[in-house]
Amino acid sequence: MYSLGIDFGTTNTVLALAGRDGPARLAHFPAPEGELFAFRSCLSFHAPAEQPSDRQIAAGPWAIEAYVEDPAETRFIQSFKSFAAQESFSETQILGRRYRFEDLLSTFLLKVRDYAGAELAEIPERVIVGRPVTFVGGAPNEALALSRYETAFHRMGVKEVLYAYEPVGAAFFFARELTHDATVLVGDFGGGTSDFSIIRFEREAGAMRAVPLGRAGVGVAGDAFDYRIIDNLVSPQLGKGGDYRSFGKVLPIPYKYYAAFARWDQLALLRASRDMREIRALLREAAEPEKIARLVETLDENYGYQLYRAVSRLKETLSREPGALFEFRAGSIEIVQPVARETFEGWIAPELAQIEAAVDRALSSANLPAERIDRIFLTGGSSLVPAVRGIFHRRFDPSRIETGAELESIATGLALMAREADLGRWTMDARSQAPA
Repeated sequence: MYSLGIDFGTTNTVLALAGRDGPARLAHFPAPEGELFAFRSCLSFHAPAEQPSDRQIAAGPWAIEAYVEDPAETRFIQSFKSFAAQESFSETQILGRRYRFEDLLSTFLLKVRDYAGAELAEIPERVIVGRPVTFVGGAPNEALALSRYETAFHRMGVKEVLYAYEPVGAAFFFARELTHDATVLVGDFGGGTSDFSIIRFEREAGAMRAVPLGRAGVGVAGDAFDYRIIDNLVSPQLGKGGDYRSFGKVLPIPYKYYAAFARWDQLALLRASRDMREIRALLREAAEPEKIARLVETLDENYGYQLYRAVSRLKETLSREPGALFEFRAGSIEIVQPVARETFEGWIAPELAQIEAAVDRALSSANLPAERIDRIFLTGGSSLVPAVRGIFHRRFDPSRIETGAELESIATGLALMAREADLGRWTMDARSQAPA
C-alpha cells in the first residue's frame, strides 16, 4: 500500500506516491506533447455540432488540445480552484448540465486518475491534500472549501483524506536536505495564493523532529500579477476607460466587464452571463465601437487560453530579462507592446505589499525576528519573479535563501509527511480548520 500527496494548484496539479520507506516518486502522464508530471488544472467540455448530446470531457493537456482544435464548440475552464471557498459560487451550467465546484473537482480528479493509468490503478491507503493557508477571494469560507474538497476526493474511492498547509508540504520536502538543526521559513507562491510557514527542524536520536512555529498567507499570487498585465496592456484595447452614450448622456463603460479578467475561471463564465448582452449592446453606443468589438470577439471566441499564454510568456521573460515584448494575437486581434521589468513591478506593487505583510504576520505568529530564521526556501512559479525574491533579499541574509523544485516540492513533501508518527500535528480533516 502507498500514500498519495496531492498538490491541487490553481495552475498545475502534481501527485506524489510514497511507500512505507524509501523516496517518494512523482506520478507521470503520457501527454500529447510528451511525458509530464505537472498536470494543468483545467477542464474542457466539448459537444460536437453534429451530435450535441455526445458530451466529451477532457482534462489537463488533453483539455487544452481539445480547446485548440475547436474553440468555438468547447467550454474551457481553468483556475477553478479560485472559487473553492466562495459562497457566491453555487454552480455553473455547462452544455445543459449543472456543475457545482465539487462536481468540477471530482470530474478533474477522476480524469487525472484515468490519464495516470497503472500508476494510480491501486487506491491509496491515505491521501494528504495540500490546501492554502488563505483561500482566494473576499471573505473565503474555509469550511465550505474543505467540505467541497472532501466530497470530490472521496469520489476517487479514498477512505482517509487529510489536509495540510501547502508550505508545510514544501517544508517537509526541503527538510530532506538539512544536515543540522534549523528554523526554516517556507514561502509557496502559486497561481492564487502566497503562503508562508515557519518550522523548526531538529534531530533527535538520528531522526528529524519538526515543530510548527507560525504561518500566514494572502490570496494573491501569480494570477493577480496576470491581471495587472491584462488591466494595463489588454483591457484598454478592449474598451476599458472608454465612454458610451445612453439617453443623451455620456457615461463611462462599466469597469465590471474588465474585472472578470482578474480570474481566469470568471472569464469563462462571463461568456454566458447577463453582462454579455450588455456588452453586445455597447457595440452600437460606444465612442470607440472597434474596441468593444475586440472584447466581444475575445469572449465569443473563447480567447482566454491564448491570452493566458501571452501573459505567461511575458512574465517568464521579465523574470530573466529587464524588458520583454508582449504579444497577443488571436483572430482579428493583435496587441503588441514592449514592457520594461520596472514598469511591471510598478503594476504589481499593491500585491507585493500584501505579500510582504504576510511575511511579517508569519514572523509575528512565530514570535521570531528575521535574524532568527536560519534558512528560507522559496518555491512555486511566482517565486521566480525578481520583485518577489527581492522581498526576501531585503529582509534576510541572501546566503540563507534557496529556491527550486517549483512544481514538485509540495506534493512530494505531502507524500513524505504521511509517514509521520504524529500525523495529527501536521494535518486536519474536513471538519477542522486547524491541525488536529
